[in-house]
Amino acid sequence: MPFIQTIEFTTGQIDEFNTVLDEWLVKTEGKRAASRGTLTRDRDRANTYLQIVEFPSYEEAMANSDLPATSEFAARLTELCDAPATFRNLDVIRDDHL
Repeated sequence: MPFIQTIEFTTGQIDEFNTVLDEWLVKTEGKRAASRGTLTRDRDRANTYLQIVEFPSYEEAMANSDLPATSEFAARLTELCDAPATFRNLDVIRDDHL
């Protein structure tokens, strides 16, 4: 079953976040289980972002979380955030291409 994790966070350092994300992409090339990542900015709340990460399954997402580069990325994200990030773990039960 497909799985999506969302990470909502606030930061005044989005350029630094993107640099850290680019580093993670390089370090996990050929190892990561994530199949798609989308970074969005909230138009109604300043400095608020939502990262949407798609995986083939929950199990593969958990294996991705166990990668050393992912742990490093999470630690660096915490340093860049103005407050703790909010994570949501979502099983996809329907996906309509409209």
